[in-house]
Amino acid sequence: MNLDQVREIADAVLYEGYLLYPYRASSSKNQSRWQFGVLGPPRALPTSFSEAPAMSMQCLLRPRAPRAKVTIHLRFLQLQAREVQRLDASGRYEPVDSLDVDGADVLSWDEAVEREITLPEVRLDGATDYPLKFAGGSFVEPVINESGVLVGRIVRRRWPLAARLRTDTDVDDDGLYRLSIQVDNKHPRPTADKDGAIRVSLIGAHLLVEAHEAAFVSLLEPPEEMSQAAERCRQQRCFPVLVGERGSTDAVLGAPIILYDYPEIAVQSQGALFDATEIDEILTLRVMTMTEQEKAEARATDPRARAIIDRCDAMSAAELQQLHGILRDPYAAPAGTLERAGAALDDVRDAEPPSFDTGDVPWWDPASDAGVQPETDAVVINGISVSRGSIVRVHPSRRADAQDLFFADQLARVTAVLSDVDGNAHVALVLVDDPAMDMHEWYGRYFYFAPDELEPIPAEAEADN
Repeated sequence: MNLDQVREIADAVLYEGYLLYPYRASSSKNQSRWQFGVLGPPRALPTSFSEAPAMSMQCLLRPRAPRAKVTIHLRFLQLQAREVQRLDASGRYEPVDSLDVDGADVLSWDEAVEREITLPEVRLDGATDYPLKFAGGSFVEPVINESGVLVGRIVRRRWPLAARLRTDTDVDDDGLYRLSIQVDNKHPRPTADKDGAIRVSLIGAHLLVEAHEAAFVSLLEPPEEMSQAAERCRQQRCFPVLVGERGSTDAVLGAPIILYDYPEIAVQSQGALFDATEIDEILTLRVMTMTEQEKAEARATDPRARAIIDRCDAMSAAELQQLHGILRDPYAAPAGTLERAGAALDDVRDAEPPSFDTGDVPWWDPASDAGVQPETDAVVINGISVSRGSIVRVHPSRRADAQDLFFADQLARVTAVLSDVDGNAHVALVLVDDPAMDMHEWYGRYFYFAPDELEPIPAEAEADN
């Protein structure tokens, strides 16, 4: 197994939510650290808003030899407070939020330190119990300006962590091994506030497990004969998925976020952006719109934020265009794909169908798809052609939005008929009795329904109304 490839996925999990756009310490959403997979202190008071102290997972393995074993890696971030202190005229150090050094700000900020512990190989023949401790401490770095004058210092502090990892193995009815792994935060003292709780939490905690002389079974798509055993596995804030080369079965990642088997980093991605459910292109464009002052603050906030800003600033037009990806025909499949027995689904996923060619017209220009005319296109409903200006009665049925229920049986005027890349029609409309109808139409703020949720009103019926 290529552990570096697997760690690339694990690092994306580790830093998910670490910093949020605009990546500045002064941004309100970066004032309080939050991430997935936080194991909070077990004796936290309600006032600390701490998260649960434990996570656990169960996975299935097929043994290949009597002495099957696993290697378990526990990975997480440990908070490290970075406090900037100014040296005043009396020779004392005063804590400050920011210190200007030769025109550049040095900021106070809560950083994080990567932690990974690899346990000895665990045999799949019983229970194990590992107490874990991670040291705290303080570290001082002098701040000296270009003239060689001491102007302050940076004090970094970590709080000690205590945890416990336990494993157990039992044999399922069909001969499969069921491996259970539980991780608990064992901080011994109460914490009363959220800052105190996060300082002694395991942040972004997840598990990376390698099998030796055994093969993991997919819990998302188990073989039919193993599906009942997979259903008997229980997960708590951590779910194991297969990782590595597609088809390999020697490693799982126990992640605190929803993943599929064999997750991959998109080849178009230039690097991590840490924003949950990140969209690289949008976030990159947003970074490019930041002022130089905002970028300077982001760079001073965290070395990883600096890397994001520098990467976006250096991105070429071609690299930016690549982030947009390509629009592929979802129905196209390469010749012979479906004939390759046992590999159809994987081949479709790996295939690179031809992209829709927009010629010399930019992808964002409406002229790139001149065949689509939302203002004149029509859709047939109950034998009646519906297009812009048609009156329909709304019968919400798909429950895509709770507010749709308020539109039941109301009359609406169609403003456009649109199609998505899957070929599905969507009807944009405004409510006839809405006092703000004209304003919504002027702004282009429409409600969207599927054709089967609409009842056309014939012209003669409109006149009666």
